[in-house]
Amino acid sequence: MPMSPSGPASLKPRVIVTRPAPDAGRWVSELARQGWQAEALPLIEIAPVADLQPLQAVWRTLDRYAALMFVSGNAVEHFFASNQPEAPVKPAQVATKNIAIPVFPDVRCMAPGPGTVSALRAAGVPAQQIDAPAPDASQFDSAALWQVVGPRPWQGRRVLIVRGQSVGAAGDATAIGRDWLARQWQAAGAQVDFLTVYQRRAPVLTAQQRQRAEAASHDGTVWLFSSSEAVTHLASLPGLDWSQARAVATHPRIAQTVRSAGWGVVVESRPALTDILASIESMQP
Repeated sequence: MPMSPSGPASLKPRVIVTRPAPDAGRWVSELARQGWQAEALPLIEIAPVADLQPLQAVWRTLDRYAALMFVSGNAVEHFFASNQPEAPVKPAQVATKNIAIPVFPDVRCMAPGPGTVSALRAAGVPAQQIDAPAPDASQFDSAALWQVVGPRPWQGRRVLIVRGQSVGAAGDATAIGRDWLARQWQAAGAQVDFLTVYQRRAPVLTAQQRQRAEAASHDGTVWLFSSSEAVTHLASLPGLDWSQARAVATHPRIAQTVRSAGWGVVVESRPALTDILASIESMQP
């Protein structure tokens, strides 16, 4: 039986991962490899946008941008998913799954954290073409990314922010950091464009999922939140009392949303696995 400093896995609290699928499944598998009982309850549903023409137009004119900033791994995946027929082709291209970005070595690809970096690498973007906070950065967000890229000359350059868009009353929970970053670029003299490549929306939970959420509000389960939007979707379920619930939030802004929703115990953590595990351990009696 897997062991940890706090004892056998059977004594550990269960962890509910609220990330969108399939990302939630990957985190569940990683937690299980570390000896934790984990389950997925995706609280954000990801869907492609209906109109791909703006995406295809970007690919036809990709060389006019100095940088592409991807807000998440989902932004990377949807950006690359349907572009090959529209991507510019040159004889020197290498036959890989995604070949357009390496054709333009001066176009920087930017990521707020290691998950987005991994998605870019999987999409075929060379490591030397990616800018992101250092793996040991205190936080992975727009502010941490700006510390890396802000000192560069941006006057007269063009930047594209590749993002998702929220559907429904929850609103766009990532907009604060993203819009802050856009303002920094604009203040530095850059022109900032936005491209929406996917939609985020509240999932329709099954009766079994609703029952599990109700039980997890008071049975010692630890909720893992990496999005304020996921918190909002869960808190919208009627009749649930979260005053006994426990959560780990991977950003101070997310933690504040969890507290405002009524959670009894909220611990902030860097969004790296080792830090999340340490945060969960700290909640052990």
